[in-house]
Parts: sequence; C-alpha cells; structure tokens
Amino acid sequence: MRILTFTGKGGVGKTSVSAATAVRLSQLGYRTLVLSTDPAHSLSDSFNLTLGSEPTKIKENLHAIEVNPYVDLKQNWKSVQKFYSKIFMAQGVSGVMADEMTILPGMEELFSLLRIKRYKASGLYDVLVLDTAPTGETLRLLSLPDTLAWGMKAVKNVTKYIVKPLSKPLSKMSDKIAFYIPPEDAIDSVDQVFDELGDIREILTDNKKSTVRLVMNAEKMSIKETMRALTYLNLYGFKVDMVLVNRLLDTKEDSGYLENWKAIQQKYLGEIEEGFSPLPVKKLRMYEKEIVGLKSLELFAKDMYGDTDPADMMYDEPPIKFVRNGEVYEVQLKLMFANPVDIDVWVTGDELFVHIGNQRKIITLPISLTGLEPGDAVFKDKWLHIPFDLNRHGQSQSQKEYNKVLN
Repeated sequence: MRILTFTGKGGVGKTSVSAATAVRLSQLGYRTLVLSTDPAHSLSDSFNLTLGSEPTKIKENLHAIEVNPYVDLKQNWKSVQKFYSKIFMAQGVSGVMADEMTILPGMEELFSLLRIKRYKASGLYDVLVLDTAPTGETLRLLSLPDTLAWGMKAVKNVTKYIVKPLSKPLSKMSDKIAFYIPPEDAIDSVDQVFDELGDIREILTDNKKSTVRLVMNAEKMSIKETMRALTYLNLYGFKVDMVLVNRLLDTKEDSGYLENWKAIQQKYLGEIEEGFSPLPVKKLRMYEKEIVGLKSLELFAKDMYGDTDPADMMYDEPPIKFVRNGEVYEVQLKLMFANPVDIDVWVTGDELFVHIGNQRKIITLPISLTGLEPGDAVFKDKWLHIPFDLNRHGQSQSQKEYNKVLN
C-alpha cells in the first residue's frame, strides 16, 4: 500500500491538497482512503460531507475518515485503563482524574497510527493519504514509534519478567495483594501495543512505499517552519519527495493592491526553489473562490498533477544511509537546514543518538560498530557524515564513564 503524508504549517491548505490528491488517485483507479489525524478536522468541510470515525464512501474508489482518537483509545487501552483506574481510585483519586492518569502522553496519537497498520493489512486500499495536523503535531505523531518505544519496552519487560511470573503465586497469598495484580487482558494489551510499535515504524519509514509531502505558502514564517520540518523528518528517516507551494498569485494578471504581495511571493519562491533543491517544487495558484466539494477538488487536482500519477515517487533518495569506505563506516543523514552548532552526537552501546534542537533520533548500529566511539561528524553537501573507524577499538564515551565509576 502506497502511503502519502501531507503536512505543513497551519492554514497553508494541506487539507485541500490532501483531498484533491485522493480524488485524483481515485480517478486513476486506485482504491484510495484519505485519513485525517488533525484534531481540528476540516476534511469534512473540504468534501462538504459529514465524515465519521470509520471510512465513508465519497465516490467510486474513494473513502474518507476523520479519526476519533478517543474511540481508538477506548478500543485498544480499555482493559489497561480499567485496571489502573481501579488502583488510583483506591488511593483516593477521583474517577475522572483516575481515568486521565492512565493515559500516557502520546497515546491518543499512537492509536491513530495503529489504524495505518490495520488498513494496510486489510488489503482494501491501494493508497492511503494522510491529512495531518500542523507541522509540530505531525512531527510528534510520526516520531511516536521512536519516542514511545523505550517506555513501552520497559513496561513490557516488567510485565514479562516480573508481573506474569509472580501474578499467580502472589494472587493466592491474599485478596489485598491480588487487587494489585493486573488481569491477563491488560497484560496482553500492553504486549500487543509494544509489538505493533515496531510494525508502525517499519511501515512509515519504508522509503519505497511511504513518503511525506510538504505544503507551504510563499511566506517567511511558512518557509522557516517547512525547513525545520524537513530537517526533523529526515532525522527520523522519513523520505520527503515533494514540496508544494500553495496560493500563489497569478503573475500574468493585475492583482491591484496585491501587486506588492505578488512581488514578495516571487522573491520567496526563488529562495524556496534554491533552498529545497533537488526536491521538486510544485507551484499551486490562488483560486478566485474556496476549494470545497468534489468538482472544485477535481479542478485543483488537475492543476496540481496534470497527467502525472500522484502515487509516483517524485524524488527518490533515502534520508539515512550506511556507507562503507575501506575500514571507515559512515552513518549519513540528510539534514538540509540543520545548524551544525545545534547538533550533538554520541553512542551508548549499540545505539547512535543524534540530537538537534528539541528532537532526538536513536539509530541502532550494526553489530560491527557496537562499542566504537564515532569520529568527528562533518557536514558535506547538506549531509551529516558520522564516521566509525573499524580499526579503532577504543571505548565509547559511555563505556569510559562507566569505567570511571568502577574505578
């Protein structure tokens, strides 16, 4: 299943772009599902139809859905929530507060992501179009499999090696102890969510099937946010294959008092084409009226793609590479707009940590690199090169610090 994710700053028109793309895909015969993960849903408004938390048929080959995270949360986390609510309430926490305390940060978004796996496994659709929240929320959403993995792993290990083996003997000791032993269905729910985290990560970072497309306006704030988004998306291993600049004024027509604004757009458009190269930049004009309903979306899609298939890979280069040159192994990350001063790189065990701004990526290293300390990271043509010398069997920083403690 091909997955196209559209994101951008709030108000740039990504919902219209997502909906029009889905319409065009359905016209080409692809069984298409367009899914909105934005809490402030506007996909219904774009189609001028009422959408629910399950797929609604729009036309032949086209379905749409606005995800309700609380419905998904109830379906996937109900047994866990019920158990821990009971524990909190026994400690004097009120019912509503107890329910809220059982929800880990990011859980609502996580269960929205689980739908991607479900629809992929169903075989009902050829293409999934994701209409996401504004950039910051989208980065949080797409990075959840990475950021939640460590916490879920800890919970899973405690469950597997402590809770399960001790639950039966402890429950026989007294009713008071049994009260604090989680039931089997709650334990199974935690196991299932953890197992699916890896599957979601694999689906979203499959650079042959999943790509992100950035929607922006020719405005300074929109450009800056899109630059940051591209850097962070590449950091997490998501392939971006297109940039769409929306709502451009027609240079051939007199725009009256908007002539000055047109000149500003053209200035920024040149910066966008130069800065985001070699990514393809698609220019989308400003329409004389809002894009609402199927007919308007069909026209928008025709202007956007022409005879091009929206499902095509518009640019094909992976954002993370492992390259070996002789005895030097390099981890290469494409970070087009990152400031080298803001980047921290370190290794702990078999994990490479790359920290930029408020985002952190953990990359599992090959076994041959485990324990090696990386050399000095350098920038070359918008790529961050992190070298590992295979002949250098020195200790990593984490190992050195550990030995200091022992000594």
